[in-house]
Amino acid sequence: MVKLTPSGKDALDNLIASAAHGGKIPGFVFGATTADEEIYFKGSGNKVFGDPSSGEVDPDSTLWVCSQTKMIAHIAALQLIEQGKFTQSTPVSEFFPEFANPIVLDDISSTSPSFKQAKTVVTVKHLLNFSSGLYYPVDRDAASRMPNAYAEAHDMQDPHSTFFKTVKVNEEICPESRLKFEPGTDFAYGYSSDVLGFIVEKVSGKTLEQYFQDHIFKPLGMKGSFYLTPELEENMLSLTYRRNGVLEAWNYQPETTVIERDPTKVSRHLGGVGLYISLRHYLTLLRHLLQIHAGTATNPILKQETVHEMFVPTLTDAGSKSVDMFTVVVPPGGQWSTALALTTTDWPKRRRKGSAFWSGWAGTYFWIDPTTGIAAVFGTQIIPTRDIEVIKTFASCEETLYAGLA
Repeated sequence: MVKLTPSGKDALDNLIASAAHGGKIPGFVFGATTADEEIYFKGSGNKVFGDPSSGEVDPDSTLWVCSQTKMIAHIAALQLIEQGKFTQSTPVSEFFPEFANPIVLDDISSTSPSFKQAKTVVTVKHLLNFSSGLYYPVDRDAASRMPNAYAEAHDMQDPHSTFFKTVKVNEEICPESRLKFEPGTDFAYGYSSDVLGFIVEKVSGKTLEQYFQDHIFKPLGMKGSFYLTPELEENMLSLTYRRNGVLEAWNYQPETTVIERDPTKVSRHLGGVGLYISLRHYLTLLRHLLQIHAGTATNPILKQETVHEMFVPTLTDAGSKSVDMFTVVVPPGGQWSTALALTTTDWPKRRRKGSAFWSGWAGTYFWIDPTTGIAAVFGTQIIPTRDIEVIKTFASCEETLYAGLA
């Protein structure tokens, strides 16, 4: 059984203390677990950058985990598939007519694109592995701004239809669902998880919030929500903005946009981006998945074969290359399963071949390494996304963790 050595713990403590006091990144947390127990968790820095009176970041601090919401939305859909409510081959148009006649654009960056009718039906499987052709809009300001479909005000009466109308960039030119490529042929990062979450709502008769609470969070003793409740906000790690290399506390800078944060105005539960949760509680879920994978889980929320499928590649060669282009720093040969990105080679000094991983727009990261028998989380809150200093610190934490394992 893998363990963290005393010298390994000391090395992580020293690294985190140095990073937090170096002033290059905001406050952050890092934690790791085996299938049996949490082996490390540490928080450091201030909840509000530059404000010691805001209190120290701790392992239970709330973070907006953004795209780390996606894995949980996929788990919800996989639960319903296990129950026979629908299958991976079920057409998405059975739930939403917007997908009855999708079109494929020749150039997604064009304001007046030519297009053709899609030959392939968009299915649930295409949403699970991001081969649906749904995509985030081309936006040079995407590092600091949420897409319009995420940032716009919610329609309390009809949240789904309003979302689909926003995703259609130019309804007069092509009113059907707009895809980047023929479904199943490639990989595109985009709104697939949100649509999957809407399907969970339609089939279960519950909001995604209530479904998560009833079937994932409460069974595992987790606390998280699509609503930034006073309880969650009280221990929130605030966003930080890096302007021309200089960090400043976030104060709704005009060049930034985020999702709706007022819980009284939230009606659209976004399976791709909307969750607030502590990374310690997120690590609880990762530990449970390790247990299911190993066949040791008590009251598992998914079947073992379903979890094993979460570590099996599903994309074409073209899709794999697109994953590589999107993830950038991960070793080549990237893949996607029914819920997660995958590494298909060992990452020197870091995770092993067959590990699953993903991240969040505001500076959160996680991975699950069944071969080594560990999972880990790292997180801060920073805009613009993919901050290079944060990436360096995360990499150092991962390397130091693996070096300290026995």
